[in-house]
Amino acid sequence: MSPFLSLLGRDLRLAYREGGAVGTTLGFYLLVIVLLPLGLGPDLNLLSRIAAGVLWVALLLAALLSLPRLFEADHEDGALEVMAQAPIPLEAVVAAKAIAHWLSTGIPLTLMAPVLGLLLNLDLALTPLLVATMLLGTPAISFLGAIGAALTLGTRRGGLLLALLVLPLYVPTLIFGISAVGAMMGPSGPGASIMILSAISLGAMVLGPVAAAAALRAQMG
Repeated sequence: MSPFLSLLGRDLRLAYREGGAVGTTLGFYLLVIVLLPLGLGPDLNLLSRIAAGVLWVALLLAALLSLPRLFEADHEDGALEVMAQAPIPLEAVVAAKAIAHWLSTGIPLTLMAPVLGLLLNLDLALTPLLVATMLLGTPAISFLGAIGAALTLGTRRGGLLLALLVLPLYVPTLIFGISAVGAMMGPSGPGASIMILSAISLGAMVLGPVAAAAALRAQMG
């Protein structure tokens, strides 16, 4: 097995063995969606109109909860310095960790969305498209989040600083993820928004590891 796949498997095993971070993320997602209808009242038409946007925003906020631990544990026990000297580039290490974060956080959050959409009176015809846009958009959340996690590594109140750094980077993903679902009911269709959303994720997957690795080298240097 290649070092990249070994590292990916290690991070996935740690994520599911600990369970706390994943459970907290999913629990936060559920809590936000459950509480929102209580605050807005029983207007089903209103809930249906905002359902896709609420699910996307809640997903972004839930994913933020697990980002501070992306490099923190390995930094504390010295494993990150060992990985930096490994035969694979540090960019590949970052990519493996970002993919593991996507598989352990982005995918479960996406799979929860159709069920939580029922609480918001989401049109069932829009559910497949919503899931598709989340599958396309969540890689950008993990890879852009890796940049913020690397920049805030070892800082006090890093979680708050991480949110301030990363949330603006998430805005294009949020806009085109929501607009793709909304365009389903329009004459133009969701094709253009889906293509832009895919391009954002591809760009994040290419540039994210490079930027995060540079930040980690600066932290360890």
